[in-house]
Amino acid sequence: MILLNGEVGNYIYSNGKKFSYFAGNNYLGLAGHPEIKKAVIRAVEKYGVNFAASRHTTGTSDLHLELEGALASFKGKEDAVVFASGYQGNSILLEILKGSYSTIFIDQSAHASIIAAIPADVVKVMYYDHCDAGHLDYLLDYNRGSSPLVITDGIFALTGEIAPLNQIYEVVRKHDAILVVDDAHATGVIGATGKGTPEHFGLPGDGKIYQTETMSKALGGYGGFISGSRSVTGLIREKSATYQASTALPPPIAAAGIASLAIIRENPGLRKELLDKAWTIREALTAMDFRTTHFRTPIVPVLFDTAEKANGLSQFLEENRVIAPSVNYPARQQLFLVRIAVSATHTDDQISQLLGLLKQWKDKNESN
Repeated sequence: MILLNGEVGNYIYSNGKKFSYFAGNNYLGLAGHPEIKKAVIRAVEKYGVNFAASRHTTGTSDLHLELEGALASFKGKEDAVVFASGYQGNSILLEILKGSYSTIFIDQSAHASIIAAIPADVVKVMYYDHCDAGHLDYLLDYNRGSSPLVITDGIFALTGEIAPLNQIYEVVRKHDAILVVDDAHATGVIGATGKGTPEHFGLPGDGKIYQTETMSKALGGYGGFISGSRSVTGLIREKSATYQASTALPPPIAAAGIASLAIIRENPGLRKELLDKAWTIREALTAMDFRTTHFRTPIVPVLFDTAEKANGLSQFLEENRVIAPSVNYPARQQLFLVRIAVSATHTDDQISQLLGLLKQWKDKNESN
């Protein structure tokens, strides 16, 4: 376990030592941005640290409404609703859509929050092969007569793969299904304006496409949100027990979200800078004959056949003051990998150092 002694940026301090940090999800480098820190301090001075109530009773502030308005504007939707954690988003959405579906179809490598979100009374759950729209089509054909809901990650958290949402969408339309995209790792990162996976593929603002999202990745803050029509956000506010029974987002967290969105709007080049840096690392890994994935996302995995190799590489990097963890994460498919997370704030020197160490490790282990 890495023990942090300060803020998370392109460098961290742990146990009194400085490390180059290629971990976590601070993709745009906003977690420690000075303007966001100022906004947080102002919010604490005005509101304190907690509203100490649920949004449903006395916990709604003007900050929450401003944040929801900013998120809706960013996403190009009528409204947005925020809640305590991005992890809750899939549970909240599947909860308020109950009655609209009877069978759930899930990507084999779906995030743990998707599995946890399955309502207890939904007895028919099927897993389609990872990123395989053809297999999804087969399963939907085989289960004709059900009311289907299809759910997938947009960008997969461990591998950086982008779900083939254009193909999945066509299958969903063919079978009159509902499509839910967990876009935690995509929003603020991909798409012409950073709206996420549907925008990346140029999909229409279809009323049957839903996204669950977080402010804890590219936005650098905390909390989950769902944007959409006012009828959808109204259902969440009126029907979701999870939303109604949760304490409202604390003032500094809401203020951080507002400030992050302003920075993202004013600096559209951040996304390109991020993805270019990640692609540089991907290309270098491929040239060194490491196994990786080939998508323009900030998650660059180094894939192995054994946990021993993944752990060995991660430990070697840490010994040389670079953090890139080997991952043992809840998933249905076993993966052995070192997860390199790229930030827009990483310098050319940091990237060169990382690539040099990867080559060193590769040369040493190939000669043994």
